[in-house]
Amino acid sequence: MTEADLRHIPVLGVEAVEMLRPRAGGVYVDATFGAGGYSRAILDVAGTRVIGIDRDRTAIAGGFDLVDRSGGRLTLVEARFSNLEEVCAAEGVAAVDGVVMDVGVSSMQLDQAGRGFSFRLDGPLDMRMGQQGPSAADVVATAAEAELANIIYIFGEERHSRSVARAIVAARQDAPILTTRRLADIVAGVVRAKPGDIHPATRTFQALRIFVNEELDELQLALAAAERVLKPGGRLAVVSFHSLEDRIVKNFLNVRAKASAGSRHLPELAQAAPSFALLTKRPVTAGETELAANPRARSAKLRAAERTKAPAHQASDLPSWPRLSDVKRGG
Repeated sequence: MTEADLRHIPVLGVEAVEMLRPRAGGVYVDATFGAGGYSRAILDVAGTRVIGIDRDRTAIAGGFDLVDRSGGRLTLVEARFSNLEEVCAAEGVAAVDGVVMDVGVSSMQLDQAGRGFSFRLDGPLDMRMGQQGPSAADVVATAAEAELANIIYIFGEERHSRSVARAIVAARQDAPILTTRRLADIVAGVVRAKPGDIHPATRTFQALRIFVNEELDELQLALAAAERVLKPGGRLAVVSFHSLEDRIVKNFLNVRAKASAGSRHLPELAQAAPSFALLTKRPVTAGETELAANPRARSAKLRAAERTKAPAHQASDLPSWPRLSDVKRGG
């Protein structure tokens, strides 16, 4: 294994790939390619093929060496993972044997100050995983105070969201908020942390990142797309890192793993048969060895399921939470 291979081993990567059970001749989707950890492990099984997807152009470029070494078995596509069904179709693949997802921001993104994801590294307040759309700086500059409070409360679960939003609006009247350090200092001025607590800006940064990248909508759309492209017996494995993500994955799989009740008003409607069988009744979490090597693993949860022969369920409507398209110029 080369130094490039070692630069990022996915959290719960061994367990996730074991859940996929890759086999020779199988086609797999690494829906969040990142540094290619899952793809490498799948490609270690002779005769497998992997379609790797990432919206981050830097991640795609970083995987070109693995493409060369794979002998044509790895294809990389710059796209949102919610579009995995269209990506597979464009590659001439109608159905796949497995889909793996590692949801949220990657360690590589957090460690690059210029990407603006981390409050611990001073850099431009960007947070975009891809190259398009408004940045976090655009959001804090234009969103009205009430909108900011909703974003920070819903996506960051920050109970001081109103105070944080008020402080941001007051600060931006003095000067634009363009760096991670300045935003972190503003938040720390109103959110007090006790020794041993997480950094005061953690939840606000999480909220802005999720909002800017529409991460929760992307996850729900990606799960439904995976349901449609998986063959009977194909497997889905998802690693998430906070409660909002895990709740979406848990609810999606639980609903698909049991027959949906027919309406008492329309009893003639047939029940939807289970489209998945759960492989994890409870989430798999990191063991002591992995926790010691990677503190980020402490919040990771792996859930997995196997596709049945039943048709895919009808996709649910997305929740009515704040979206980029709703943000108006405020302040």
